[in-house]
Amino acid sequence: MANSAQASKRAKQAENSRQRNAGQRSRMRTSIKKVITAIEAGDSTAAKEAYSAAVPVIDSTVGKGLIHKNKAARHKSRLNQHIRNM
Repeated sequence: MANSAQASKRAKQAENSRQRNAGQRSRMRTSIKKVITAIEAGDSTAAKEAYSAAVPVIDSTVGKGLIHKNKAARHKSRLNQHIRNM
């Protein structure tokens, strides 16, 4: 429990940002899973569309500081490699 006004405000801010971050992370993971689902189904056009929709979501997650830029690059590279190998 917060003992000062400052600590209680920080606790509220931390909870708000935690929820916002969780939503952004979930959005990114969902977009990645859509690409993976399309790849596993063998539908290359759907996979390419899902990939082109997922890239800005992944990049915005990096911009918000939720994941490192190298992790984003790794995800994009691996997804793109799977699409090219179809």
